[in-house]
Amino acid sequence: MHCRRGSSTMEQSTPVEVNIPVSAERTTTEEAAESVKRKSDEAGEAETRGKRRRGAGGKKLRPGERYIPPPQKRNPGVSFCQEHFDETSYYFEGGLRKVHPYYFDFKTYCKGRWIGKSLLEVFKSEFRTESIEYYQRATKEGRIRLNETPVEDLSIVLRVSATEYAVMSQNNDLMKNTVHRHEPPVVGRPLEVLVDDGEVLVVNKPASIPVHPCGRFRHNTVIFILGKERGISELHTVHRLDRLTSGVLLFARTLETSKKLDQLVRDRQLEKEYVCRVEGEFPEGELVSEEPILVVSFKIGICRVDPKGKDCRTVFQRLSFNGKTSVVRCRPLTGRTHQIRVHLQYLGFPILNDPIYGSSAWGPHRGRGGLVGKSNEELLQALEEEHRSQESLHLLDMPGGGIDQEAEKIQTSEKVHLLAVSSEPNRSEESRQIDTRAPTCGSLSGETADKGSHGCTEPGGNKTSSVRPQADSSNGNQTGEPTLKSPPETRDHLCSECKLVRPDPTEKELIMFLHALRYKGPGFEYSTPLPYWAQEDWVEADWS
Repeated sequence: MHCRRGSSTMEQSTPVEVNIPVSAERTTTEEAAESVKRKSDEAGEAETRGKRRRGAGGKKLRPGERYIPPPQKRNPGVSFCQEHFDETSYYFEGGLRKVHPYYFDFKTYCKGRWIGKSLLEVFKSEFRTESIEYYQRATKEGRIRLNETPVEDLSIVLRVSATEYAVMSQNNDLMKNTVHRHEPPVVGRPLEVLVDDGEVLVVNKPASIPVHPCGRFRHNTVIFILGKERGISELHTVHRLDRLTSGVLLFARTLETSKKLDQLVRDRQLEKEYVCRVEGEFPEGELVSEEPILVVSFKIGICRVDPKGKDCRTVFQRLSFNGKTSVVRCRPLTGRTHQIRVHLQYLGFPILNDPIYGSSAWGPHRGRGGLVGKSNEELLQALEEEHRSQESLHLLDMPGGGIDQEAEKIQTSEKVHLLAVSSEPNRSEESRQIDTRAPTCGSLSGETADKGSHGCTEPGGNKTSSVRPQADSSNGNQTGEPTLKSPPETRDHLCSECKLVRPDPTEKELIMFLHALRYKGPGFEYSTPLPYWAQEDWVEADWS
């Protein structure tokens, strides 16, 4: 290993103003008519020649398709409100924070490639989280809706109107699917607020809790816990921590503070320090790793050292050694996904209980020195097989479809998932799910209606039961005291999760020995005490 100093430069583009002269003799009406004709001609030429449309993300548009730009990023922070927080409630059991199952709308916009296909074909090819039989039963009960209208039959073919362009693509029709959602449990410790001064909010995040909604997690996240238990919302994320990582987590309270901190990040004026416990005797002195890191799977967040990866740099220093394991201080000078974990694996000292980068699925060398001997697809399959045998697939943050779909996606084009929201690292669920209100009432049979739900009215005026379970009064429970278990009314006859009996994860499965110890910048520093497993006198017997 060798040290290398690097410098980064920032280039800013200067906006150019273009003035288009307009003759004073032309009337506004003539100008408008000519403008419309010119745009229509240009669109026709683009369709005829099949050229790439500017701003279409580099994709070649089909005849009749119109490019619809993605929604612009909102200035406010991660904006969830009381309506979202009231979807369900927590209960505590066996040292774990659990979420009562609840009904939720997953949404996707219809794609131009679906034109001419039946909904049955679309679900078979793109929505494979559940079986076709499930979707057919869900359709009969009105759980699948197109533009708020229940779909009556999956044999319906998505056609193009004779008088319009591609209807599904041009109108960007919205498809919704009401599902009975289950969230994995997390540790039941309360969030400790270190600083809340009106400009920043700093918390000591427990391991196992994601920062923001992603994958199977929504209410069991830092953002939702702060909103439900402390009434804190409109937070701006400054940085993120992996779900299994604990420690200092910083949010900006205001947009102005967020911009200042973002600039400090770009200028590399923020210092992060982590502490971890690794296998074996880590070398003394300072050790620098500069191996490039490549993302193998964005969906489940797995990376590996690869020459084609992005440059990164991590500085390590051993703090103690107890004869079997070492406590190591880590200073990442870049911010790649799983950077510390991947570099430690490459060095041959994986984090003691890292469920991914300490796995035997990486081969006999477990990734040391970059020796894997497997393709990305084979690696993903091996990881799934190992965790499936241990009934610990939840540690991979996978949707129900498994890694087999992800491995296939690496070989082919990316598929769209309606039921299983992507757990791509560092992407907020709010950016993908525009409307998180209650499902349309009256769309489900009486068997799925919650007895304690609020009533609501169908468009026709008939009052039915809402499909949402009624929230109880356990929202503010921060003490970890057990409350009532999930009531029987929250069970759903179509839900496969309701039919399964899963053993609760142990604390050992939910905690990884990686902790964000310090976050430092010009004029401020936030830190936590060392976690118990980083103490010099800690031994493995204390953990087993």
